[in-house]
Amino acid sequence: MTVQAKPTPGALLLAPQDHTLILIDFQPQMAFATHSIDATVLRNNAALVSRAAAGFGVSTILTTVAEKSFSGPMFSEITEAFAGQAMLDRTSMNTWEDAAVIERVNAIGKPRIVLAGLWTSVCIVGPALSALDQGFEVYVIADACGDVSPEAHERAMQRMVQAGARPMTSLQYLLELQRDWARGETYELTTGIARQWGGAYGLGVTYAKTMFGAHEG
Repeated sequence: MTVQAKPTPGALLLAPQDHTLILIDFQPQMAFATHSIDATVLRNNAALVSRAAAGFGVSTILTTVAEKSFSGPMFSEITEAFAGQAMLDRTSMNTWEDAAVIERVNAIGKPRIVLAGLWTSVCIVGPALSALDQGFEVYVIADACGDVSPEAHERAMQRMVQAGARPMTSLQYLLELQRDWARGETYELTTGIARQWGGAYGLGVTYAKTMFGAHEG
């Protein structure tokens, strides 16, 4: 039987309209004990993901734990991207056990959940395994998560992958939302985010545009 190729995207690729992004506990108290990733890199990746989601109009839930009494405010890199959006503050470590969060998930009604936050082994594993158990597809932005040690982060990622979650990176998330440089309406958005928060790739974009007036499309 001959398999026929088609110029269409695979069903497992994310699109801006098919998922809900949940950003969890990007707060100072959680970051203080995070040692699996440098805090500067973590904040950069949180900013990249946030700007990508906001720019592409992705349904996004922002949630904190004990914001006023213990953990502190969500990173400004995130709140600035979603100016005016209310935080859903919780007492539960597992976001999926919070009624207000689940009410919002159901109101949005998307079949895919994308997760990022602190810590990987507690506040990301909990909702990931819970959402998978209830029939959702789950993606985890691994380099926009962190834990108390590299071991804790890696074991948590393995546990989620073994259960069916799909790992990805921050830059991958941005470029998967764009996916085609011919999409002119989001071209400047994507390259602008990459130039500011895309690390070496962003430097390459800046160099090409400055020196040669290059354009990926």
